[in-house]
Amino acid sequence: MSEIKITPEAQQILIALQTFQQQMQTVLIQKESLTLQNVEIEKALEELEKATTEDVYKAVGPILIKSTKKDLEIELGEKKETLDLRLKSLQKQEERLKERLKESQEKFEEFLKKTQEKPEKIRTE
Repeated sequence: MSEIKITPEAQQILIALQTFQQQMQTVLIQKESLTLQNVEIEKALEELEKATTEDVYKAVGPILIKSTKKDLEIELGEKKETLDLRLKSLQKQEERLKERLKESQEKFEEFLKKTQEKPEKIRTE
């Protein structure tokens, strides 16, 4: 079995592909985490709407702290707004990474076509 050696150009393309894939994975993990937090906040706001008293409690670490329904709605609303902005930012980042991944894949596919057409010029010893 012979070992195929690739040019520095092809190595750069592969490294770029791997980097973009890792970045995409990181963005998707962050996006999932923020989405889950957003869902939790939405559920908390729904439960606050159902509350019949003005005094409510919020969890801060392992303890509960007394608060007002209005204050907690404001706090959760601000957190939701921040999460929504971060999610939009991650969405844009994801779209840019998809484009860059596609471009790198196309470059690598072009390179592979060239190697199949002219294998003697591409391989190096």
